[in-house]
Amino acid sequence: MKNPITVSKYVSVLNVPSRNPAADLLSSGLNICMSGSATSCEECLLIHPSCAWCAQERRSLTSRCDLKQNLQKRGCEPRFIEYPRSTISVLQNSPLSTKGSGPAQYDVVQIMPQRISLSLRPGDQTAFSLQVRQVEDYPVDLYYLMDLSLSMKDDLDTIRNLGTKLAEEMGKLTSNFRLGFGSFVDKNMSPFSYTAPKYQENPCNGYKLFPNCVPTFGFRHILSLTDKVDRFNEEVQKQMVSRNRDAPEGGFDAILQAAVCKEEIGWRKEAYHLLVFATDDVPHLALDGRLGGLVQPHDGRCHLNNHNEYSASTKMDYPSLALLGEKLAENNIFLIFAVTKRLYNFTALIPGTTVEILDQDSKNVIQLIIAAYNNIRSKVELTVSDHPEDISLSFTATCQDGKPLPGFRKCADLKIGETVNLLYLPGGTCSLQPPFVV
Repeated sequence: MKNPITVSKYVSVLNVPSRNPAADLLSSGLNICMSGSATSCEECLLIHPSCAWCAQERRSLTSRCDLKQNLQKRGCEPRFIEYPRSTISVLQNSPLSTKGSGPAQYDVVQIMPQRISLSLRPGDQTAFSLQVRQVEDYPVDLYYLMDLSLSMKDDLDTIRNLGTKLAEEMGKLTSNFRLGFGSFVDKNMSPFSYTAPKYQENPCNGYKLFPNCVPTFGFRHILSLTDKVDRFNEEVQKQMVSRNRDAPEGGFDAILQAAVCKEEIGWRKEAYHLLVFATDDVPHLALDGRLGGLVQPHDGRCHLNNHNEYSASTKMDYPSLALLGEKLAENNIFLIFAVTKRLYNFTALIPGTTVEILDQDSKNVIQLIIAAYNNIRSKVELTVSDHPEDISLSFTATCQDGKPLPGFRKCADLKIGETVNLLYLPGGTCSLQPPFVV
């Protein structure tokens, strides 16, 4: 089970009422096992979880498919009765961790149990409880992805010493903090950028307010995640803005590269992954690239060259919202939109995103990041991916007040160190189920 949970604390076990399927079958006076006209063991067991098959041929049996107790009454020996039951086995159940950082390296456990094997009969269901805890002092990786188009010049001036100040504030929340930096503008091609020869080296050529800037680029990875925050300040000090032609930016290209280029960025397995996306305008979306003749959809892969620049910027279209959401979830990355305009309603389509309003000069960026981090840490949500299609799932959450919430899979307003309970109820629907490892 993939666990990109907005992790929180602890889970409480729910009592599931016992089922009596046999009584249900007979309550209406109809024995569905016999009425199904099953001619084989497989057909019989697919009718209902209460049906059993007698492998022994006896004249006294009007039907070899019946309720287990009926087969026994009619003389079928127990050793010939096929009546598989759903089973659940805990394969790994390490205790929950209390802290996320420490002098020794160890695996931080935030969900218990970690691995479960299920064997389900068709139509049957079982339940198990998951405990989830948001541990204290959990490591944080924060990658600051900044729009360096010309309109962000004042913001760049503001964040030149951001690393030191941000590390001080994050140090109050975790003792294990790393910071990285990347920037973006847009695709260096028409109609997104100025492509005339005189603009190739200096797209600000002839612009009176700011006559000098660096060539337009798509995405540039500048600083891998590091605990040396002075490096962040040094790299930001070196940066200069560029210029593109239209209002939307190429930020989605940059977000996807920051998410999937795991080794280059330096995302750690045991850490919160925060991707701060700072911009003053909306990004281009999938299909916008066709304006420049880019008909190849984005392939969702890492395309950084030896200079840590996005090499497919002028070869593929911008990524779609669906692709962004998939890759962010796949790599357990929380995306924080730090934007100057309230034009990001579409971010609701990308799970796990937070939108914060940035001052025109980015002066509130630290408060914005801290607020978004606290918001993320206050929630826990369980998501399941890649489960068999013939397994139906349902959930019940038990949050701080101890009340079960059927149909819910998340808890909010949690405090660090608390634990919540999530009841996970898988049920088989169609074919006979092999063991299903969760």
